[in-house]
Amino acid sequence: MKTIGKLAKELDLGVETIRFYEREGLIKQPQKPQNGYRVYDDSITKQLQFICKAKALGFTLKEVASLMSMDGDCAKVESL
Repeated sequence: MKTIGKLAKELDLGVETIRFYEREGLIKQPQKPQNGYRVYDDSITKQLQFICKAKALGFTLKEVASLMSMDGDCAKVESL
């Protein structure tokens, strides 16, 4: 579990990039606890890694969102 700053540093992303992905619906923003710091779990880390790899392969964010919505349907992913 990491704060957004630690997650951004680990993945070499900007904090604003992560927030942008949240606004675009690519990842879900964690609930804000009483201490005021959202905590990101490993599933979000993996989603962000997937987004970065897909972008490096040339997929647009719209295409990445489509890939992420396929829930592991390999045949659909391979067709793209």
